[in-house]
Amino acid sequence: MMRSMFAGVSGLKNHQTRMDVIGNNIANVNTVGFKASRVNFQDILSQTLHGASSGQGVRGGTNPMQVGLGMGLASIDTLFTDGSFQPTGKQTDLSIQGSGFFVLSDGVNQVYTRAGAFDFDNQGNFLVPGTGYKVMGWKADATGVIDTNAPVENLVVPVGTAMPAKVSSSVTYANNLSASATAGVTSQVPASIDVYDSQGNAYNLGGTFHKTAANTWEFTPNPTIVDAKSNTIANVVTSPAAGVPFTINFNADGSFNTSSAGTITINPAVGPYAGAGTFSITPHFDTMTQYGGESTAQAVDRDGYAQGTLESNTIDTDGIITGRFSNGQSQALGRVALATFNNPTGLSKVGDNLYSQSNNSGLAQVGPANSGGRGKFNPGSLEMANVDLAQEFSNMIITQRGFQANSKIISVSDEMLQELANLKR
Repeated sequence: MMRSMFAGVSGLKNHQTRMDVIGNNIANVNTVGFKASRVNFQDILSQTLHGASSGQGVRGGTNPMQVGLGMGLASIDTLFTDGSFQPTGKQTDLSIQGSGFFVLSDGVNQVYTRAGAFDFDNQGNFLVPGTGYKVMGWKADATGVIDTNAPVENLVVPVGTAMPAKVSSSVTYANNLSASATAGVTSQVPASIDVYDSQGNAYNLGGTFHKTAANTWEFTPNPTIVDAKSNTIANVVTSPAAGVPFTINFNADGSFNTSSAGTITINPAVGPYAGAGTFSITPHFDTMTQYGGESTAQAVDRDGYAQGTLESNTIDTDGIITGRFSNGQSQALGRVALATFNNPTGLSKVGDNLYSQSNNSGLAQVGPANSGGRGKFNPGSLEMANVDLAQEFSNMIITQRGFQANSKIISVSDEMLQELANLKR
């Protein structure tokens, strides 16, 4: 039989494989996170009719004479270039700008994907809704600290997650006290802010600034705290001496100089919150000024807060899931992990937009976003397929012509064999 016929058969077979890959690329043009593939060809064994010889004396060398026996597949490569990003507005949708992969788990095995259409289930698991694979990362502790050096685990944000109350321990006073104010009662400037005991009960801590001398002011907390019904619920005691106001000194240019050290102790023993116990607050006046104009001094910040319930959550470009609670506080709840590979094209496709580690992909290097070349997240968007339709249609035409040419080889070879058979007649 003629060698050309076998070469044509190999061409038909492998061009069909290339067409299969092109068809799969086009079929997945709208598949989230899909990565296109390409086919590379190579020639296969050649039959040597005459070997090469070296030159000797006056005669030069001769080249080998070889006849090729067809072609084969060199590789089918996955192209891990970034696809375009489609905004969705859904906070749980994530796309990756970079070379990282999401880490997913079914409880036994870890797999990887670029498709970030995630959501929460009825138990608060962050997962892929269509398959149930859970998104892996690191959970935050009770104070919102995330240890990215710890092993990854599935992320869980249960509905109704509670934030415990935190007792207040400091209050910051800021803004201006008028330098043109006259010392005495007419210079009084009130300031108040809510503070919290260990159970999260709120107290409106009030007080008054008043000028006592040039560049000197005093702050006197109200001696009691009352509720809406004008019933005393707590006694307020200043320290180091009960009832002694805090002194605030300013420089000649109006900048802060010094203030007397001490604390404000709130004792709820006389009210309905007695079980919470006594707590002390340190006032801070170092951001205050004394310039001309009106007095705008007020309490601008304090630590501590009431108990809160999770109301919503968001994810930032670092993959940190931040919860917003009913007490107005925000706290980190977890962080999504990313994985990279030395050879991502060595990953094995296992369906459902998933890849698994292979012998040639290298081990997964898991870590946080914006480190180790993993890239960053684009919250509220999805990565579309990186299929280039113009290129795929061009490849389709080239493949079709290659298939036609190889089929012609077979038909011509068949005609030649027919002529050979007819010689007997």
